Amino acid sequence: MASTRSSTLPPHDAARRRQRRKMAAERQVAGGGGGRRGGGGGGGAGPEENKENEKPAGPKAGSLGDSLGLEILQIIKESQQQHGLRHGDFQRYRGYCSRRLRRLRKTLSFKMGNRHKFTGKKVTEEILSDNRYLLLILMDAERAWSYAMQLKQEANTEPRKRFHLLSRLRKAVKHAEELERLCESNRVDAKTKLEAQAYMAYLTGMLRFEHQEWKAAMEAFNKCKTIYEKLASAFTDEQAVLYNQRVEEISPNIRYCAYNIGDQSAISELMQMRLRSGGTEGLLAEKLESLITQTRAKQAATMSEVEWRGRTVPVKIDKVRIFLLGLADNEAAIAQAEGEETKERLFESLLSECRDAIQAVREELKPDQKQREHSLEVDSGKVSNIQYLHSYLTYIKLSTAIKRNESMAKALQKTLLQEQQSEDDGKRTARPQDLIRLYDIILQNLVELPQLPGLEEDKNFQKEIGLKTLVYKAYRCFFIAQSYVLVKKWSEALVLYDRVLKYASEVQAQAGAYKNSLKELPDVQELINQVNAEKYSLQAAAILDANDTHETESPSQVKDGKLLSERFETFCLDPSLVSKQASLVHFPPGFQPIPCKPLFFDLALNHVAFPPLEDKVEQKAKSGLTGYIKGIFGFRS
Repeated sequence: MASTRSSTLPPHDAARRRQRRKMAAERQVAGGGGGRRGGGGGGGAGPEENKENEKPAGPKAGSLGDSLGLEILQIIKESQQQHGLRHGDFQRYRGYCSRRLRRLRKTLSFKMGNRHKFTGKKVTEEILSDNRYLLLILMDAERAWSYAMQLKQEANTEPRKRFHLLSRLRKAVKHAEELERLCESNRVDAKTKLEAQAYMAYLTGMLRFEHQEWKAAMEAFNKCKTIYEKLASAFTDEQAVLYNQRVEEISPNIRYCAYNIGDQSAISELMQMRLRSGGTEGLLAEKLESLITQTRAKQAATMSEVEWRGRTVPVKIDKVRIFLLGLADNEAAIAQAEGEETKERLFESLLSECRDAIQAVREELKPDQKQREHSLEVDSGKVSNIQYLHSYLTYIKLSTAIKRNESMAKALQKTLLQEQQSEDDGKRTARPQDLIRLYDIILQNLVELPQLPGLEEDKNFQKEIGLKTLVYKAYRCFFIAQSYVLVKKWSEALVLYDRVLKYASEVQAQAGAYKNSLKELPDVQELINQVNAEKYSLQAAAILDANDTHETESPSQVKDGKLLSERFETFCLDPSLVSKQASLVHFPPGFQPIPCKPLFFDLALNHVAFPPLEDKVEQKAKSGLTGYIKGIFGFRS
């Protein structure tokens, strides 16, 4: 029917139809080959995606003859960061890999059949004339890997998807093997061969890791790590950054495999890695968390009591045992942390664990009131063991919060000093008021410490807290004085500096027997030296400011407090006239007396005689039923 219908068309109509089809086909090719069957965004590729169809950057011409090269790790890292993996969106990255594969096949004329029939093709060494054939296989492996990672996220709620996950990982390994086999050709340069071997070892290690074949996974990861370390040492520092990052990603997996094989020393290294990074991401995250929890739980089984300030308290709650066992490791990691962001993250993690432990103790503190009163009577006024444990955990929480705020204060002090030296403008700078707020929080935490149950009669503890309070009061007072200096309030700042010296001298006089407890606090002697230097500079600045005021004052600049509307005939330089607080007129204007409207009083109303109305009232009263009937028929006069 179609052939009969087309044969009956006039020749010029058939030519037009052929021309339209040709133009539509050209537009489809120019748009990136998406068409109607683009599968979610394949059509209409932008200029950036069209550039990907060009040859990837390989070795420079003439460096290795006509050999092919492919920056495998660089290509996959850039693609992952630009297409979803920065936010953990594996589905978006998988869609990108599919679209790029379709564009590559169209560009290379390496299509798998047509829309009606599939015809499988394989990249062989004979047709390997372009490095985009290697990129084609790499994108196949990346698509399978990203689908596996997507299924891993979904397998948390749907365990059956784990089987599909393993199938996709095996597919990715198969593509990686094909890539490695093609790279063994003499046409491919040595660097690409090594990168293909490392990529193959990485995917193999991930597959064995999911199968929990720890020895095979460890061997594959070690091979991958060795290759990337060799590549990093062979190139410049800029090129070695990507390789070193990949080595850092692989190291926790290797240690985890070693631990499962039987290396007990690996758990401590894993915990240090986790603390330094503030939490592991990717393949190892959940397994490492569960492993650390299990290890601490085993150690907690042997922990039965804890001693604090001369009193031994039994610990029966598992969550509290696990927290107390990991406390030393957390504090060591905080002490070894280099960046301020890492320290802040570790402090928050420690405080979160401490709050969970305190909540577990609070739930144990809800027994019957009679049992609590009985325990108080037996202990002769002492608090119960569980209450004392609660006080100990609260002390740890408050002390950690104080250390965190002190660390933030030190970082702010450094920033404040650098900004005073550079005096850069254009962005919000650190101010002494920010430090004052931090020291207020520290003092509030110190107020809560002496009120903990069980420590009211501990005189040494009360004395230590009192000395710490004086130290932080001195620093708070110092930064309040600094804020007054900024606004040139010299007398207030001088009085506050004297107060700082008073607090510091009290600390030095009372700190004889408590030097060990004050070691972690800021140095008071350093503060005294700084205050003495600031006092001298403040006095000099006050004198200079007073001289400048007298020199610059002139009759034309003396303000008499009058508004502009009241001194039109007097010349006076008033800078406030060009500001937002210009004194022009009185506003709102004052009240002025005005003549009011006269009032009229009708005094003659009581003396007026109105005409009588009795005759009209009587006439209306006489009109009874007859008048009503006449009114109905219209006979009323």
